[in-house]
Amino acid sequence: MDAKNLRIAVIGLGYVGLPLSLEFARKGVSVIGLDIDPVKADAINSGRSYIKHIKSADIATEVMAKRFEASVDFNRISEVNAVIICVPTPLNKNREPDISYILKTGASIAPHLKNGSLVVLESTTYPGTTDENLLAVLENGSGLKAGLDFHLAYSPEREDPGNPNSRVSEIPRVIGGLTPECLAKASALYGLAVKTIVPVSSCRTAEATKLLENIFRSVNIALVNELKVIYSAMGIDVWEVIRAAKTKPFGYMPFYPGPGLGGHCIPIDPFYLTWKAREYGKNTRFIELAGEINTSMPEYVVNRVAEALNETGKAVRGARILILGLSYKPDVDDDRESPSYHLLDLLKHRGAELDYYDPHVPIIRPTREHSHWAGKRSVTWDCKTISGYEVVLISTAHQAVNYQELADWAKCIVDTRNAMANTTPLKATVWKS
Repeated sequence: MDAKNLRIAVIGLGYVGLPLSLEFARKGVSVIGLDIDPVKADAINSGRSYIKHIKSADIATEVMAKRFEASVDFNRISEVNAVIICVPTPLNKNREPDISYILKTGASIAPHLKNGSLVVLESTTYPGTTDENLLAVLENGSGLKAGLDFHLAYSPEREDPGNPNSRVSEIPRVIGGLTPECLAKASALYGLAVKTIVPVSSCRTAEATKLLENIFRSVNIALVNELKVIYSAMGIDVWEVIRAAKTKPFGYMPFYPGPGLGGHCIPIDPFYLTWKAREYGKNTRFIELAGEINTSMPEYVVNRVAEALNETGKAVRGARILILGLSYKPDVDDDRESPSYHLLDLLKHRGAELDYYDPHVPIIRPTREHSHWAGKRSVTWDCKTISGYEVVLISTAHQAVNYQELADWAKCIVDTRNAMANTTPLKATVWKS
């Protein structure tokens, strides 16, 4: 493929689609970013970023060079040679896969597909979504035949928001195609923006690869979370154990405990395979057990908060508690599926008076599951404010937070991230949790 004569559409301008669009634009590809949110489209066309770790200047550069523009008009699919789909794949209220965003997107682009077009799905999903569900929608809506009239492939996203060493061009790309020619077309496309292409035998293999990556993390996080609870009961510091274990140069990879899982991947993706496995009469006991352990962690943390309050003769009901960190991981503004919301809900149910502090999330935006917290603002970081809480619960350890000030100002700290390890508490009582 020749970048100068290529025009592509990236559908979904979130944490996956926006950086991918910018990387293709940098390589000289003309990119139309499509999204149903006009606010995002207007921001991009004005050269403004709405994601913390993506610089406005980077967007403005590509927009000014006329390599990148955004739109809400899906009719513009007719202008492009390739379409990359980067839409959400959440779980529904019954914890079952919801691929409706994929199917609706497929239905929107199908009438505008041209002969020879390439469609690539990046959204994490269960094996069979691309070559069964998406294929059917595209063929029915376009009258074209996949693998003959247009090309179809799957390439799972591998974004690590907030990691300064994570660059789209440097992360190897797994790609599976419906046919060998589909694979060749998709590999050529991504080869314009990514240094290393990892071709696999089918779309289903590529889909399964993404699930393996995230299930691996979920299971190992569950293991270390369970060990945290056990070692705490034994009076052993799990963080010290991990620090010692990771000195072994082989056969060990460190994972770290926390108050629960967050983000769009780890709390959700393993259950896509669990659901699909039932179709084949198979159980995923290991995956489901890991999910049970990880989802139980917020309740464990709240019990530790109650223990800390009991030591001072106070109850959770009526206690003023500050949640430190609302985003699901350090140094980002991404609060999707954040365990902090579960902590807020559990503590509210027990009657606590709650606030939060997060330098990256100044106000809570509406979300599907936690809309009742929308509009609440982060408190001010100063001695008077912080010292007014009975407990500060560290849920996310942002580097921007001065933990020595926290040690000096707070009365009691429940630390789920080992953030206080290098401080010298002058006043606060620190509970590792």
